[in-house]
Amino acid sequence: MSNQTLSQYLEQQHGNLTPELAQVIETIANTCKTIDQALQKGALAGILGSAENENVQGETQKKLDVISNDYLIDALKSHPQVGGLASEELDDFTPAQENGKYLVLFDPLDGSSNIDINMCVGTIFSILPAKNAVTQSADFMQAGTEQVAAGYVLYGPSTMLALTVGAGVVFFTLDPNTQTYLLTTENVQVSSDTQEFAINASNQRHWENPVKRYIDELLAGKTSVREKDFNMRWVACMVGDIHRILCRGGIFLYPYDLKDPKKAGRLRLMYEANPMSMLIEQAGGASTTGRVRIMDIQPTELHQRVPVIIGSKNEVELVTSYH
Repeated sequence: MSNQTLSQYLEQQHGNLTPELAQVIETIANTCKTIDQALQKGALAGILGSAENENVQGETQKKLDVISNDYLIDALKSHPQVGGLASEELDDFTPAQENGKYLVLFDPLDGSSNIDINMCVGTIFSILPAKNAVTQSADFMQAGTEQVAAGYVLYGPSTMLALTVGAGVVFFTLDPNTQTYLLTTENVQVSSDTQEFAINASNQRHWENPVKRYIDELLAGKTSVREKDFNMRWVACMVGDIHRILCRGGIFLYPYDLKDPKKAGRLRLMYEANPMSMLIEQAGGASTTGRVRIMDIQPTELHQRVPVIIGSKNEVELVTSYH
């Protein structure tokens, strides 16, 4: 563990870091402290429960979804380095500064069904270069490989920031006394092999055959071709599941299924799949839809959905080969 603060880390030359990018990351991280304080108060602040309306995805918004979204929009819209932003909660993008160098996309509160039961939730963000003044959603249509930074803040027993600027993955932990992010893990690595998987098994009847085959083999454990037993974990918060994989390996699947064949997948490419894929790949893992590398996908719309199979490299490659 180091005593290095996030500010000190961002002043150094890592990966894609520039002074302008550092400012944007620091603003996101500081805004997440405000979200964290609202979460800590929970029921005391009257922020639990439903906001009585739906977001663009047709999902019922929680009060804290709306509050978190507003905090991030307010902080980033006026930021001199931000050309535009897009949120999973809003139908359209938000233009920002004409000469801003970066685009920020975010899921303000991932796993919000966990809020009312006091379980972990998180904020996910993706940062892209602004190639011109932002006037249309097409300006955001860049593949995940174009990301200059990605990360999440996990609001758990301790509040943590996972960050990549294209030079590996680092973890910071928020000191509750000083409200400072301190570097606690450098060079995070995802093991290539694992005995842990995460999937919503209630959708099993809707899965495609390659995924059914893969999960059947894991469940058969030592008695099957895998010759080892596997454990299943499912947090119902992508930030929680990905954080576990970054800490101790594993594979997370939200595959394509036939429940609603018109939907390409459940998770959003721009707000969830791309930033998490950048983190996992930077830590030595892999991420695919089951058919193609997620970060190679050319987006066609802001709220595009994709299947996600992500985590320990050998497992991701195996299940992808079954497709």
